[in-house]
Amino acid sequence: MTHPEAQTVDPGAKHQVLDPLSRLSEILFGLLMVLTFSCTFSVVSDGQAEVRELLIASIGCNLAWGLVDAVVLLLNRLAERGHGVHLLETLQRTAPGSPRAIELFNDNLPQAIVQVMRPEEVQSLHQRLLNLRLPRSRLLLNWHDLRAAFGVFLLVFLSTLPVVLPFVLIEQAEQALRTSNGVALVMLMLLGLGFGRYAGARRPWLASLLFTVLGVALVAATIALGG
Repeated sequence: MTHPEAQTVDPGAKHQVLDPLSRLSEILFGLLMVLTFSCTFSVVSDGQAEVRELLIASIGCNLAWGLVDAVVLLLNRLAERGHGVHLLETLQRTAPGSPRAIELFNDNLPQAIVQVMRPEEVQSLHQRLLNLRLPRSRLLLNWHDLRAAFGVFLLVFLSTLPVVLPFVLIEQAEQALRTSNGVALVMLMLLGLGFGRYAGARRPWLASLLFTVLGVALVAATIALGG
């Protein structure tokens, strides 16, 4: 049921490489990963960690984690696009204003929008969706998806560099380790500040403090569990 002048759209199209929350999350993952390695070295060797081993372990792990994260993002994009296509097809087979149509809108629209939309507005939106035509390449990855995956890989990998650089610039392993941990704490605080501002926290600095404590606790738990 399509209109002769129906518009072709991609329900799963992405115009932004990564949203702010995703960028902050990817940096956090990479940072926690390299912190787990550096703190483990300090505990095991009592400050006499081999710099070369630490660099190889940290960079290698984050390369692998970045690759995995990039592949998972592509799989998520395909799943989201497939879900969008399936939802649009279902709506185009459902009568506007029917209980099934209302249920589909309630389940897939943000609750704030559902609460303010009147029944006639929902029916009007549904009617416009009947005139949309699905793209032929609806379940194929596009350039935006690949660029987003590469962006995730770079974020995870590059987020380790500030923490690893002290081991390159400072000769004494113990001093380099302390400097690295200090840089990591500053990064955790900045990430917490970013999360707080994104969430609209009234006191972003408090969110930053709590975020730093949580990050340290997660690293400690990971080490204790053998990670």
